[in-house]
Amino acid sequence: MSYASIMVAADDGRHAPARVRLAAELAHRLGARLVGAAACLPDYPRGYGETAVPMGMVIEEIRQAALDRLAGVEQVFRHASCLNDRVEWRSDLAPPASFLESQSRAADLVVVGRYADDEGVTVGMAVDAGDVLMRLGKPVLVVPAGVEHLEARRVLVGWKNTPQTRRAVSDALPMLRRAEAVQVFRVSDGDDRAEVEDVARYLARHDVNATAHLAKPSGWTVADDVRKATRDFDADLIVTGAYGYSRLREWFFGGVTRDLLAQASVCCLLSH
Repeated sequence: MSYASIMVAADDGRHAPARVRLAAELAHRLGARLVGAAACLPDYPRGYGETAVPMGMVIEEIRQAALDRLAGVEQVFRHASCLNDRVEWRSDLAPPASFLESQSRAADLVVVGRYADDEGVTVGMAVDAGDVLMRLGKPVLVVPAGVEHLEARRVLVGWKNTPQTRRAVSDALPMLRRAEAVQVFRVSDGDDRAEVEDVARYLARHDVNATAHLAKPSGWTVADDVRKATRDFDADLIVTGAYGYSRLREWFFGGVTRDLLAQASVCCLLSH
């Protein structure tokens, strides 16, 4: 497996250029085409389309403002992606998550951002990473605000024997093969290392330099243990499954995916 096409979600936020540069560098290293995608939902007045609100110049001005915003985002995308000479741009006046979902048919990997508090992205252009993970059916690389490069030289695989994590490991193989070192990390009360060692051997058969590590729960959350293991291993990429439970349950009770999306300081490649 290889990545032939990498799609990056673009917007008018503060960290969008850095995200595009990261995606462009990754696509360049992997020999992949880079596709930029952005959508803007015009902020039409309430009742637009109903007889109570007459259509006229105001509606057209709102529509044109959204088109102008998309044109500005395209310019930022093309400038930031100049490292890659195989680029493509897609945009529309549409809900951004729905547009990205439909366009992801043309991508092996989709890159999205985790917004900073001061991101400044227009509401009608914002893409929620958790929403995208649930909808795309594609591996999603979530880039924290301020991260501009991804070498993926040392990668931590947060292992749990679920369909989502098994899929994430397969989805990440193009990057795992190029990594200097990969650690398959599992948090467990038991001492049975067979599971993580089996995964490490599987990866080795795919020319991945992988080792297995079993850790006892720290008493904090599993996401805290994964982040600590990431620091200890000096990893710049986490690979794991996303939303083994429903997203609503994680919103209420917490979960690894929710906590990683909110707090991880490195990129996360997630599959659902």
